[in-house]
Amino acid sequence: MAGIRTDIIMTMLTRIPMITDLALLRLLHLVSPTLPIGSFTYSQGIEWAVEAGWIATPADLQGWLASQLHSGMMHLDIPVLQRLYHAMERADVETLEYWIHILNASRETSELLLEEKNRGRALTDLLIALEIPNAARWKPLLAQSQAAAFALAAVHWQIPLQQAAYGYVWSWLENLVLSAVKIIPLGQTQGQKILHEMTALLPKVVAQGLQVADDDIGASSSALAIASSRHETQYTRLFRS
Repeated sequence: MAGIRTDIIMTMLTRIPMITDLALLRLLHLVSPTLPIGSFTYSQGIEWAVEAGWIATPADLQGWLASQLHSGMMHLDIPVLQRLYHAMERADVETLEYWIHILNASRETSELLLEEKNRGRALTDLLIALEIPNAARWKPLLAQSQAAAFALAAVHWQIPLQQAAYGYVWSWLENLVLSAVKIIPLGQTQGQKILHEMTALLPKVVAQGLQVADDDIGASSSALAIASSRHETQYTRLFRS
């Protein structure tokens, strides 16, 4: 730290929102795989990709997930989550509705869109049961998007945006790795190794995702779209998508 003024360091630190102990616990609750919103029932095309031979090894899985982290997560989900979060802070229903429509229009298959809506409806019902303000009033809108319901919970529980984004991406990553453990199959230890290695990518993905401008929001993954579409008619299935 030599040569760097202490006052500059302190100024930088005060600009970073700090998460309180209770907010951290609420975030852990929000991203827990035990949350009853059905996350564990989706593989987002991985089930068909395994059957087709696209994913057969841990390295294949890591490549598949890394590609989606640097496309859909970085350029679509994270920046849209950011805008939903700020809309929730202002109780700006018009902006909230706009970004929900953008996100849903970007889901490239009927399965991926249905997952977004099913998980959104389930999470909204949970927030209503937990008596989160505005959850019941905005249910018709929130039930269209799990990202919107997630943003409402994060704002209400005073989880800073950056930490909320980390939790959102971590939950996505953990669910897909656990799905792959069952499908490929992988051992639990191998699954944990993959999570350990993939986690190192998240800080950069989240940081860059939060810097994406409105006009640059959007992503497409041909492999994901094909796998998800083919999964709709897959002969035997363990997962809903």
